Amino acid sequence: MLEKQQSLLDLLTAMRSTLVAFSGGADSAYLAWAANRALGEQAIAVTADSPSMPRSHLREASEFTQTFGIRHEIVRTAEFENPLYLRNEPDRCFHCKDELFTCLDRMAAERGVATVCYGINLDDTGDFRPGHRAAEQHRVRSPLLDARLTKQEIRELSRQAGLPTWDRPAAACLSSRIPHGTPVTTENLAMVEQGEEALKSLGFRQFRVRHHGAIARIEIGAEEMPRALTPEMVREMARVFKALGFQFVTLDLEGYRQGSLNVL
Repeated sequence: MLEKQQSLLDLLTAMRSTLVAFSGGADSAYLAWAANRALGEQAIAVTADSPSMPRSHLREASEFTQTFGIRHEIVRTAEFENPLYLRNEPDRCFHCKDELFTCLDRMAAERGVATVCYGINLDDTGDFRPGHRAAEQHRVRSPLLDARLTKQEIRELSRQAGLPTWDRPAAACLSSRIPHGTPVTTENLAMVEQGEEALKSLGFRQFRVRHHGAIARIEIGAEEMPRALTPEMVREMARVFKALGFQFVTLDLEGYRQGSLNVL
């Protein structure tokens, strides 16, 4: 594992300068930290801001870079101006990443930065990842993948480095909560974001709010499910989500799992 980390640092050093697509999750945070360690001021973590980015995640990304002295910039992306993104077909992530990497390519050219990279890891290659196709088309580097680092190894190396993101739950953009074929709107994303912030305030750690029109389908991590199923918590969740505009509030008995909407 430490040999892989050294390989990663060597790969980053050889880049001379880079922009790191930084969402604030465990993978991109570790990559931004490693790039800063390898390249110092020649590495810039860049966070995309749009309606699909929760405000709490944006704050956490800024706090992380400030804590570790990482250069950080926020760019406004315009995927919501693309009707192909708003249609929310299975290739939605391609259009999102295509917009992100277009912005980063332009930024790199303006700054004279040699490369753009992002945080896909070895385990991610087994899932449906249309965003990786956009990365390949833009010739974006994948240092974690090149170093053969798995998710578990990234978490452990992050823990050893003292990064608070080492055990952060997986976090995709808010649009991933909307089933394919249902248009993405700022209104349904706001309902999801407010619902997930409410679950966080209720003390839950691993969850998703899936937006199925009038129905909120709540996924809770298996270890937290007993608490979610108490009569008191059931009543509170129903109250919160109906106040957000949902007519029906459901708790998914299979619990939280990544990419559950890909099954549909």
